[in-house]
Amino acid sequence: MNAVLKGYLGLMRPANLPTAAADIFAGMAIAGIFADFSVTNFSFLFTQNSIVLVLSSVLLYAGGVVLNDVFDVELDKIERPERAIPSGLISLKSAIIFGSILLLMGIVSAFAVGNLSGGIAVLLAVFILSYDYYAKHKLVLGPINMGVCRGLNLLLGISILGTIHSMEFTIIPVIYIAAITLISKGEVHGDNKKHIIFAGVLYALVIGLVASFIVFKTENILQTLPFLALLAFLIYKPLLQAYKDNSPQNIKKAVMGGVLSLIILDATIAVGFSHFFMGILIILLLPLSLFLSRRFAVT
Repeated sequence: MNAVLKGYLGLMRPANLPTAAADIFAGMAIAGIFADFSVTNFSFLFTQNSIVLVLSSVLLYAGGVVLNDVFDVELDKIERPERAIPSGLISLKSAIIFGSILLLMGIVSAFAVGNLSGGIAVLLAVFILSYDYYAKHKLVLGPINMGVCRGLNLLLGISILGTIHSMEFTIIPVIYIAAITLISKGEVHGDNKKHIIFAGVLYALVIGLVASFIVFKTENILQTLPFLALLAFLIYKPLLQAYKDNSPQNIKKAVMGGVLSLIILDATIAVGFSHFFMGILIILLLPLSLFLSRRFAVT
């Protein structure tokens, strides 16, 4: 692959992009469009609005991480000089243009679905930029800001029918991403056991909230339990290892485990509002993320 092309792809964090799509599928499940799911009929996944909304989410995410590297360029020259911008593979100006175009295309795509979706996309873009430029440097505000971005992404999926309900579910990605962001504070230097303990508590809160919301809103808790168990295993296994051996390498694995397990979280939520096989379909995004994570950085 051409080095420059690989550099642009790397800026977008390809391994993370399926997690953005998974958020949209989970949101659409909450909206109720998968309630009449048929194992033999997958056409509901390929309606114009569902495809465009997934595309919007992916573009917004990609634009956000590209611009994150733009704002981090001076720090990356010291801590991550091998990245595309500090290494000189891609100029700062080109990265700014690239990230801005991705964000704009994400917003335009959302408006193609409806004004409500477009408005949410604009708000999401604002929170993305606020995180990239300012909030990520703040211990408390940073995790909250990043979590709000994921909550809005879920809300973007919920908006597919032009209405919004079950907004309490948006607190789940807020807490979950806050946990991952806390863990990531030790990626470079390690020594973040206190953050790991707090993140473990937040993960437990997420699992409890998902189970509680589904119990109160649906009758699908039994089919949801295997997904909750899988989620717990995938996030806590690397987290415990990072606590035992608090090295940057293990912390990065815990962060990657949390990011990629967003797909499992979304599958769990979707199963609660649809069918067991809908969760399986979303989980199929995980092998794609794992494949891409071996070729491109996750964080």
